[in-house]
Amino acid sequence: MLKRFQTPLSGATEAKVVYQDGDYQVLKHGTFVKCAVTGDPIDLDDLRYWSVDRQEAYKTADISLKRHIELQQK
Repeated sequence: MLKRFQTPLSGATEAKVVYQDGDYQVLKHGTFVKCAVTGDPIDLDDLRYWSVDRQEAYKTADISLKRHIELQQK
């Protein structure tokens, strides 16, 4: 698992995706996306949490919930 300030392995490329309800569409092929909150890479095989409205990916459910609460308070 990569740590926050590590870069993905050589040859890994960032994917460009459109987040949809229950799925996502890959626009530019790659191996990972970045967490909108932490900047951590998320392997596409491990991508489980995102916001359709904000088009953001989240590494964990906890991060997703915290982001949702943060934005509701603004």
